[in-house]
Amino acid sequence: MKERKYRHEYKFYINYGDYYVLRSRLRPILKMDSHAGDGGQYLIRSLYFDDYKNSALVEKQAGLKYREKFRIRFYNHDPSFIRLEKKVKNKNLTAKSNTLLTKEECEKIINGDMEWLKWSNQDLLHELYIKMSVRRYQPKTIVDYTREAYIYGPGNVRITFDQRVRSGLFSNNLFNKEVPTVEVLEPGCMILEVKFDEYLPDVITDIIQTGERRVRSVSKYALCRTFG
Repeated sequence: MKERKYRHEYKFYINYGDYYVLRSRLRPILKMDSHAGDGGQYLIRSLYFDDYKNSALVEKQAGLKYREKFRIRFYNHDPSFIRLEKKVKNKNLTAKSNTLLTKEECEKIINGDMEWLKWSNQDLLHELYIKMSVRRYQPKTIVDYTREAYIYGPGNVRITFDQRVRSGLFSNNLFNKEVPTVEVLEPGCMILEVKFDEYLPDVITDIIQTGERRVRSVSKYALCRTFG
């Protein structure tokens, strides 16, 4: 099993005025994510899992320093590239592990068909089997949002603007583009995320100054669970 590699992760609530100022500073220096479309943005849909005690939600609300979540994620409603991801958070450090899934495998997992996971040679799939069989993990809610992402080589920096965050209202119908959703952020609000490895270059620190904005403990999953 690979050694877990942690990255720093900071999140801020910002308004659209902040967004336009920051974007104008970032574009001359950082590259846009290569996965973005012509408009520089792409859609992310995730289906989050939790156990029968809703531990991931409760631990986030309680502010525990160490937490983990499982999710299935794909982009722009394209089922040709789907990942199962486990995200671990330890204070302001995060680590991810992932493995690819087919659409058919996703549908099996969503429908509770997990026996095949037991025999998988993928560590993450086998761990999900244990979670589903012992702790009764199951899909809880869909989380949709639009992301605009920028990258900077030194420090392996990734800066993202996430807007139009929507909850799938108790649905696990992952591949239905028309699944009903509801907006969870306040009007005019979005989420700025700053991720990097060992250090954040001074030029990036200067760019992302947002006045009185403060780092917040933001969880899109927890926000969306308040609606579904």
